[in-house]
Amino acid sequence: MASSLSPSLLSWLRCFDAAARCRSFTQAAQALCITQGAVSEQVKQLEQRLRCPLCLRSPRALVLTPEGLRLHGVVRESFDALEAGLLKLRAPVRGAPLGLSCAPSFAMGWLTPRLGDFFRRHPGLELRVVSEFEALDRARMARHGLAAAVRYDPGAYADLQHTPFLDEWLLPVASPAWVAAHPQLKAPGDLRPEDLLHDDQAWAGAGPHEEWQQWLAAALPAGVPPALTDGLAGGRHFNLCQLSLAAAQAGQGVAMGRAALVADDLAAGHLVALFPATAAGPALRSRAAYRLVAPADAAPGVGEVLAWLTAQAAAFRQHRDAVLGLAAPGA
Repeated sequence: MASSLSPSLLSWLRCFDAAARCRSFTQAAQALCITQGAVSEQVKQLEQRLRCPLCLRSPRALVLTPEGLRLHGVVRESFDALEAGLLKLRAPVRGAPLGLSCAPSFAMGWLTPRLGDFFRRHPGLELRVVSEFEALDRARMARHGLAAAVRYDPGAYADLQHTPFLDEWLLPVASPAWVAAHPQLKAPGDLRPEDLLHDDQAWAGAGPHEEWQQWLAAALPAGVPPALTDGLAGGRHFNLCQLSLAAAQAGQGVAMGRAALVADDLAAGHLVALFPATAAGPALRSRAAYRLVAPADAAPGVGEVLAWLTAQAAAFRQHRDAVLGLAAPGA
C-alpha cells in the first residue's frame, strides 16, 4: 500500500472515524452533511484498501471489529492532535471575553451571585459564563471558545489540568413542612425509595444514585436495608441538582443536598437537614469537589479567575461550616 495519505484515503478515514464514533452510517452522514450511501461506500473503499473488515453492519448499530477498534484509536488520536495543533496556532481575538464553562446548578446557586465581586476586582477582564455539563477535553474546549471550566467531579482529565478550589459535603434535606408531615422518619433506615429526590448524574460518568449510595453507606455502617438499596430507582428524578433541591423545598420529598447549594437555604430555614446525628455526622464529605479545569498553557486571565474562586471558596467555607456544624480541621 502506498505510504502517502492521498485525498481519497483521508476522506475514507474521515468517514470511518465518524461512523465509528456514531456507531451508525446514518448519524455519521448527518454529522458530515453527506448521504448515508456515501459514508457506507467510503468505509467500504477503506476496507478494500486494507483488505480486512472494519465494522460489522447490523440493523441496530455498527460494531467495530478488532481491526476497526485498533484503527479507530489511531485515527482519533491523530485527528485530535491535528485539531489541537491547528487551534493552538490560531491567534486569539483581541478583546474577546474569557469563556468559562460551568455546571448549571453550581453556576446558578453559587457562582452567579458572586460574580459582581469578580467584575469589581477585575474591571478589564470580561468573563462569559456558559452553563453546561458536557464532558471536557482540550479539543472541545478550543472548538467552543472555552478558556476554562468549573466542574464538580472526582477529577480525571487526560489532557487538561484541574485544580480543586472547594470541597463538597453531602446531607439529606427537605422542607420544614415535609419533615413535620413525616414524624415517623427518625433515622436513615426509615427512608423509603418513594421519599427520595434524585439528581440522575452528579457529574459526567457518575452513576444515577452515586451521592445517595455514598451517603447511605456511611450513615448506615451496619448495612443499608435491602428494600432501600433495591428501590433507589424509585422516587422522582431530575437532571440537575438544583431541580431536585427545588422539589425538596416545594415539599415533594428528600433531596441529597450539596453544601455549596443548600447552606443559605438551611440558614434561612427554607430547608432542614435530616439525621444530623448519624454515623456520617452532620454531613459527609463527597468524593467529588469543585475544580477549575483548563489547558496547561491557559489563556491570560485564567490565573485571576482561579485566584478569585479560591478566595471566594475560603470565605464561603467559614459560613458553610458554621451552618452545617462541621468541625474545623484538626479540631
